[in-house]
Amino acid sequence: MSSLLIRNVQLNGNVTNILINGNRFHNLHAPADAVADETYDASGLAIVPSFFNTHTHASMTLLRGYADDLPLFPWLNDHIWPFEGKMRAEDIYAGAKLATLEMIRSGTTWFCDMYWMAEETVRAVAEAGIRATVGVTLMDHLGEDEIKRQLDFLANWKDPTNGRISLAVAPHAVYTVSGELLQRCAEAAKANGQTLTLHVSETEKEVQDCIAAHGMSPVRWLDHLGVLGDNVIAAHVVHIDEEEAEILKERGVWIAHNPCSNMKLSSGIARIPEMLSLGVPVGLAVDGSASNDGSSLMEELRVSYLLHRLNSSKAAPSGYELLKMATRGSAAILGRSDDIGSLAVGKCCDLFLIDSRRLELV
Repeated sequence: MSSLLIRNVQLNGNVTNILINGNRFHNLHAPADAVADETYDASGLAIVPSFFNTHTHASMTLLRGYADDLPLFPWLNDHIWPFEGKMRAEDIYAGAKLATLEMIRSGTTWFCDMYWMAEETVRAVAEAGIRATVGVTLMDHLGEDEIKRQLDFLANWKDPTNGRISLAVAPHAVYTVSGELLQRCAEAAKANGQTLTLHVSETEKEVQDCIAAHGMSPVRWLDHLGVLGDNVIAAHVVHIDEEEAEILKERGVWIAHNPCSNMKLSSGIARIPEMLSLGVPVGLAVDGSASNDGSSLMEELRVSYLLHRLNSSKAAPSGYELLKMATRGSAAILGRSDDIGSLAVGKCCDLFLIDSRRLELV
């Protein structure tokens, strides 16, 4: 087991030395002459917990800037899906590799993905050394043979990295996945001990169409089907009422908040202050680069802070609350808040070093 000594690093405003054994913090106040296999001089750098991105489409880095200035449904139907239909396995891999590098550079060490050809994202993540929960996307149009193949892939998954990568069952949304397939996905996630992640109530049109088709909103429809539970990450969740927020809380559903994407696609502003006041667990996310322009949770933190103060400064989450949302809160979505998400002896050393000498931080 190798060790690393990070010397002269700022921790909570004080300069200290941090000793890491293997992949865990061993001593946050080690002596300067502590023995380690490697030593890194972090003078001028501050150490903070790394970020956890609860919803993204990593390979969409290749679509950055494509089909801008459109709302969600024409953006998806007329531009994104036709483009994605031409992408090959090597494209998926290259896009995911680019996204993982961008996330690492901006302090993210885990992300929850949803995209096609999950094997290629797994390959990129394994090589990059980052953590990920890689969603296997399921939609009705794939056909029964392909759906069965993907469900078999999920059931027989073996992590090639010994703990860094897991899979998630990822039915896209209520408007692309039938009630029967949604239930099959929920059953598979429970049987495999996996996360289920999907888009929920992202736009007003999605809500209206779901009511027209099923007589109830997406949250109520998913609850009626028995899909909602404490292994579910619901992305966006912009258009809900108070009763739906209570349903989400009671079922233990995790919310992936995507403020930049919700603004760029004109989807709306999620009721995050109200959900937080009810005790609904919320994590932060960037969505895909085509609907965000980037993969930086650092930027997402600032945008989220400003966005919610615009509506109600008294109820808006503080900067510190949003920082916790992107670290401990998002780590809890993994079921690993006791293991990652903060800097403490015995925890995994997921960390981010910030250069406090950068001009904009002076």
